[in-house]
Amino acid sequence: MDQPDKQQVKEYLLQLQQTICCALEEEDGKARFFQDSWQREPGAHLGGGGISAVLQEGEVFEQAGVNFSHVTGDQLPGSATAHRPELAGRAFEAMGVSLVIHPNNPYVPTSHANIRFFIAEKSDQAPVWWFGGGFDLTPYYGNDEDCRHWHKMANLACRPFGEDVYAKYKAWCDDYFYLKHRQEPRGIGGLFFDDLNEWEFEKCFDFMQSVGDHYLLAYMPIVKRRRDTEYGERERNFQLYRRGRYVEFNLVYDRGTLFGLQSGGRTESILMSLPPLVRWQYNWQPEPGSAEAVLYDRYLKPREWLEPVNRP
Repeated sequence: MDQPDKQQVKEYLLQLQQTICCALEEEDGKARFFQDSWQREPGAHLGGGGISAVLQEGEVFEQAGVNFSHVTGDQLPGSATAHRPELAGRAFEAMGVSLVIHPNNPYVPTSHANIRFFIAEKSDQAPVWWFGGGFDLTPYYGNDEDCRHWHKMANLACRPFGEDVYAKYKAWCDDYFYLKHRQEPRGIGGLFFDDLNEWEFEKCFDFMQSVGDHYLLAYMPIVKRRRDTEYGERERNFQLYRRGRYVEFNLVYDRGTLFGLQSGGRTESILMSLPPLVRWQYNWQPEPGSAEAVLYDRYLKPREWLEPVNRP
């Protein structure tokens, strides 16, 4: 297996963080990111640091968090070795960019993206490395145009790497972002991949970059189309209610959250993905035929969003 270039990966991730922050600031036009650099205390079994960038109370975005982290440790936590017991006892490095955008307008979907690189090393053995990540969309009021665009960009990110890559990682995303206790998906999906090392390092790294680079291409046109849509108290309350599902998923199922907490990560950075305001309501059900019911009936069901290809 070829030797991975950790520094090359880190430089890309830092550049991606800044690119996304600049694009979001420009679109918001009001708020700016507060960047909080942090380092672990020396002498512990865990090392590393990161940059947490958070935008709050903007014109378009109620809260946006774009986090870079580079964490090292003597051994991987249980969340990382549960399916890979052969990695137990290895030293590790984990680096990545993770972001969640919570807009003000309920007609603008929440979006999430994450790309990451893990390497586990032992002095007398070859390093084991893999890439992971993806992006997914969580609308409150579904829109076919937005869904088709989102998945078109996901497909374009995957296309240079094989005809079956998009379908494989779309299906994985649908399966991963599923709240089992609610029996419903978190949103309309996108891409999810993990443990990627089936290709040589450079190709795997290129794929991670393609996913990272297509995030803004997928999300920003949707923001621009929906940011000025009129809404009222009903739509806002529904947005806050549906945000509760986001919290439930992140705290119960999300691998990144569990890994960060189990590895002794920085809690403020790990939990910055949670929305600033949220509400739960006992046994709430949408009114039949309402716009809220359409979200459940049409959009919160795995489906194909790519436009069919017309073949002769």
